[in-house]
Amino acid sequence: MLFASATFLFWFLPLFLGVYYLTPKRGRSWTLGLTSYVFYGWWRPDFLILMLTSTLVDHLCGRKIFAARREGGRGRNWLWLSLATNLGLLGWFKYANFGIDTLNEVLAVAGSGGFSMAEIVLPVGISFYTFQTLSYTIDIYRGQVEPVKRFGDFVCYVAMFPQLVAGPIVRYSTVAKQLFERTHTWDKFAAGVLAFQSGLVKKVLLADLLAPAADLVFAGGPVTTADAWIGSLAYSFQLYFDFSGYSDMAIGLGLMLGFRLPINFDRPYISQSITEFWRRWHISLSTWLRDYLYLPLGGNRKGGTRTYVNLALVMLIGGLWHGAAWTFLVWGAWHGGWLIIERWRGKRALHASMPRPMKVASTMLIVLLGWVFFRAQGLAHGTAIVGSLVGIGADASPIQGLLSPLLMIGTVLSIGVVYLAPTTQALILKQPRSWTFLLQLLFLLALTRLVNAEHVPFLYFQF
Repeated sequence: MLFASATFLFWFLPLFLGVYYLTPKRGRSWTLGLTSYVFYGWWRPDFLILMLTSTLVDHLCGRKIFAARREGGRGRNWLWLSLATNLGLLGWFKYANFGIDTLNEVLAVAGSGGFSMAEIVLPVGISFYTFQTLSYTIDIYRGQVEPVKRFGDFVCYVAMFPQLVAGPIVRYSTVAKQLFERTHTWDKFAAGVLAFQSGLVKKVLLADLLAPAADLVFAGGPVTTADAWIGSLAYSFQLYFDFSGYSDMAIGLGLMLGFRLPINFDRPYISQSITEFWRRWHISLSTWLRDYLYLPLGGNRKGGTRTYVNLALVMLIGGLWHGAAWTFLVWGAWHGGWLIIERWRGKRALHASMPRPMKVASTMLIVLLGWVFFRAQGLAHGTAIVGSLVGIGADASPIQGLLSPLLMIGTVLSIGVVYLAPTTQALILKQPRSWTFLLQLLFLLALTRLVNAEHVPFLYFQF
C-alpha cells in the first residue's frame, strides 16, 4: 500500500485514525503495530514472517544482553545472534541474486557452467527495519538504552507504518519514551496534517511530473547531450522530491499519532561540499553509518590512511545498502572518493575558494554525476550517459516530444523550491497563513492528479 493512493488516503488512513483514537492509551501501541502489519502485508502477506522473525529475535536478544550486563557479562553471543539473523535475512533477500549472477559471470569467463536459482523477490522496506532493529540490540549492548518493557511497544517500534518501508531510520533511543508515553494534541495533529500534505504535494506535483523525462532518458537507448542533461537533472530533482516527500509524509503521520520522528533532509542541494551534502541528505542513514560502522572501525582516530580506508568502506557499504548492483558500488565509491579528498584537505572541497554560488553548483554537479550511476541500468549504460553529458551523444532526441510547458513549469518550480523556499519543517513551525492556504489548494490539485494520473511508485521502495 502506498501513501499516494486512493486506498490509503480515503479508506485505510481515516479508518485507522478512528480506531487508534478510540483505543485506550495503553493499547494504542498494539493498535498501531497490528495495523502496521495489515499495511505491510497488503502487498505480500508472507513477508510479514520476516519482520516478525526480526522482531521476536531482537526482543529476545535485547533482554538477554541486558540481563547479561546486569550480571557482569556483556551478552556478546546474543548480540551475534541478532546480527546474524538480521544481516542474514537482509543478505539473502537483497544480495543472493546479485551474488549468483556475479559468480556466473566469473565462471563464464573461465569457460565453466553457471548456477541457476529462482529469482528472489526483495521484501519492501527490509533495509530500513533491519537497520532499526540492529540499532536496538547494539545500543543495549553498549549500555546506552534499556530493553523495552512491553512487547507491544516493540512490535509498534519495528512495524510502525509511517516510516516502515522508506524511512527515516528511527533509532529506538529516539522514540523509547514516546512508545511508553506520548502526547496527543490538536496542535501536533494539525502540524502533522500540514507535513503530510506538503509531502504529498512534493511527490505528486513535482516528483511524478519529472518522472517521464527521467524514465525516457534512462530507458537504455542512446541520447543526445541535451537529453542527458535534461534527464539527469530531472532524475536528480525527482529523487529528491520523491524521497523528501515520503519523509515529510512519514513525519506528518507520526505527529498525528503523537510521535516526533527525526528529520531526514535539510536542503541537501544547497551544500557547498560533499561532506556537507552527507550532513543534509538522508540524515538518518548517514548518521547510522557513522555511529554503527565508521566509528567502530576507528573513525579518524587511527591516522590518515586508516581514516581514508574507513570512509571508502563505509560509502561502499552505503552504496550496497541501496541496491545489489555494481552501479550502486560505483555510486558509493564516487562519494567515498570525494569525501576522502575533502578530508585530506581538512574537510575543504576542491572548489572551496570559489564564490558561494559556484561552490553550490560544483557540489551539485558532483552529486548529479553520481545519480547517473545510481539510476543507470548498468555500468556501460551509466558510462554512456556520462559520455553524452560531455558531448559524446546521439544525434536523434528521444525526449523532444516530452518538452511540454508543463514539464518546463515543473522544472522551474522544482529549482525554486529546492534553492529558494524554506524547509517544510520551518514552514510548519511558523505556519504562515499564505502558505497554509496555498498548500490546501496544491493538496487538492495533487489529489485530483493522483486520481487521474498514471501511478508512479516511490523510488526508495526498491531499496
